[in-house]
Amino acid sequence: MKTRITELFGIKHPIIQGGMHFVGLAEMAAAVSNAGGLGIITGLTQPTPEALAKEIAKCNKMTDKPFGVNLTFLPGFANPPYPEYIQAIIDGGVRIVETAGRSPEAYMPAMKAAGIKVIHKCTSVRHSLKAERIGCDAVSVDGFECGGHPGEDDIPNMILLPRAAEELKIPFVASGGIGTASQLVAALALGADGINMGTRFIATKEAPVHINVKNALIAASELDTRLVMRSLKNTERVLNNPAVEKIVAIEHAKGDAVTIEDIREYVGGVYPRVMQDGDMDAGAWSCGMVAGLIHDIPTCKELIDGMMAEADALIRNRLTKFLAA
Repeated sequence: MKTRITELFGIKHPIIQGGMHFVGLAEMAAAVSNAGGLGIITGLTQPTPEALAKEIAKCNKMTDKPFGVNLTFLPGFANPPYPEYIQAIIDGGVRIVETAGRSPEAYMPAMKAAGIKVIHKCTSVRHSLKAERIGCDAVSVDGFECGGHPGEDDIPNMILLPRAAEELKIPFVASGGIGTASQLVAALALGADGINMGTRFIATKEAPVHINVKNALIAASELDTRLVMRSLKNTERVLNNPAVEKIVAIEHAKGDAVTIEDIREYVGGVYPRVMQDGDMDAGAWSCGMVAGLIHDIPTCKELIDGMMAEADALIRNRLTKFLAA
């Protein structure tokens, strides 16, 4: 399948693996890229720019296909040395960067000077247009269904994607709640040039996470995610567990007076305990509503090949039946 996204990034299939904390390691990115998609290393999972450089080198040994690095510019408990991370990306020969969170505008000159193609994750049309204006090559349009941070507008993809198609000139991919071939076809029909999947890729054989995480996704339904940190204007969609229930209760009790310190023990430093140790109740961890559509743990190649074959059949067989004779 050829789209503006496959042409832009030099990939076989219009499927991107989004950056995910303590998931987007070299093993994950290489497996997706080797399967014809675009794998993404999560930059800030690596504690230092030097560690990121080693992870990029590792990925380069595992695949000769294009892959990217995610850099998320979000308010947090620490301020990472972003210029040094970007230099590690450049020195490692990576020429695709997925940015997220705050605008990457301040770092665009350095990345563009190095020939890097930038795809920015956006949760609204206005943010997508800003990304286009500052020189991003593409955007990932994240609907309300997504795991992680869906923004504060609460617009689902059935509205957000066609609105993006009305406004944008640069290519964009659909993201948020996506994990099946039919959703890929729907995204293309709504104007997207491909899809970005996060949660779905966690439930693959190559995903470098504890089996408890994968099994939790299979067991979950579309009703099992919760929104936390709404009162902090840093909304995150997470899989429900006792720690998440405590966050919700604290936010409800304190209202607008809640601070990050009130919930820090449930959101800070959680990911290693969940993703590596398999402690499902350690705290809040990002999960999309697509969990309700995850029923197996295939390899990345099995997942992508299966989706593309089914998408082709849907387009050629099912959809053509609706054409008037």
